[in-house]
Amino acid sequence: MSGLLQHIHLRGDRTIWLIVGILTLFSLLVVYSSTGTLAYKAQGGNTEYFLFKHGALAIAGLAMMYFVHHLPSRYFSRLSQVLLWLSIPLLLYTLVKGTSLNEASRWITIPIINQTFQSSDLAKLALIMYLARTLARKQDDIKSWKEAFLPVIFPVGLVCALIAPANLSTAMLVFATSLMVMFIGRISVRQIALLLLVGGLTLSTFVFVSYQAGWFRAKTWVSRVENFISADQQEEAFQTQQAKIAIATGGVVGKGPGKSTQRNFLPHPYSDFIFATIIEEYGIAGGAFVMLLYLGLLYRVTRIVIKAPQAFGALLAIGLCLMLVIQAMVNMAVAVNLFPVTGQTLPLVSMGGTSIIFTSIAFGIILSVSREIEKEENGEQPLNEAAIAA
Repeated sequence: MSGLLQHIHLRGDRTIWLIVGILTLFSLLVVYSSTGTLAYKAQGGNTEYFLFKHGALAIAGLAMMYFVHHLPSRYFSRLSQVLLWLSIPLLLYTLVKGTSLNEASRWITIPIINQTFQSSDLAKLALIMYLARTLARKQDDIKSWKEAFLPVIFPVGLVCALIAPANLSTAMLVFATSLMVMFIGRISVRQIALLLLVGGLTLSTFVFVSYQAGWFRAKTWVSRVENFISADQQEEAFQTQQAKIAIATGGVVGKGPGKSTQRNFLPHPYSDFIFATIIEEYGIAGGAFVMLLYLGLLYRVTRIVIKAPQAFGALLAIGLCLMLVIQAMVNMAVAVNLFPVTGQTLPLVSMGGTSIIFTSIAFGIILSVSREIEKEENGEQPLNEAAIAA
């Protein structure tokens, strides 16, 4: 396997490449199975339509990953500034003029090709890249409130505030990931605790005021939490009920590929609740295997961080990895009723558009850091800390 990857010029951690390949192939199987009902409703019974669309996006994502993993990591340091400040007006535009669904504007419809673009996907990728850059540059003054903490919390607060009105769960995920990156980047624990307290109070106030004002999205958030903690099973959310049925009927080994029945009743069985579909068709064993793939990714990136000789690459790799793994765990936790319904997709597995592309870019960046470590270990090139953090 290692020799084959080298032959086609795939550098970096071979296990991560293998994980990406397995998740991509698995997604094709599950998306094809779970989009049957959607195909009859939206495409007149053309069950191959969504398979080919998802397959094309997966191929485009792999191509993007291949291209990105060949770029030197110092490019991402400089690019993070441009992408972050580009994402801010895009998030503002999405809130004001974006395509709306259930009073939530999350997408920008691209003219001519008529495809949607989720600006939060770009924003969270850009933010993690920018955090890695800023923390790496501030290591000499990392405990300073003025020199390190303030330059970090401003972009985090701004991005989360712009994402939250339309997609609260994504804003919370980005905030949690940012806190972890800050902790790994040696920001003071006291400062992180203060930020967590302020963030919690701000979120509580925002939800309370929005709910009292009768805003539809706030009512949806409160309803999801109430349904989750309710002891009355009749008040349980419809999505959760159908997911439980899918999991219960899947058993240990599942019904087999393509034999899901709950896909006909489960809302979004190809995205938000794709993990329930996986367990129904492939059983608890299949679900555990998928979870182990994400945990394996976290383990391999941790090894990259340990080997990384410079702060930027280490923070960049672990930040992007945590963003993907936490999102995956949240998606799985919702499917098995450990979390309230959030609307988070399963990275690289769920059917999607821009999410697949940006997830692939994130993997490509991680592999770029791994590739440079590999080249240094082989004596092919020395890493220049100053150039990378510039």
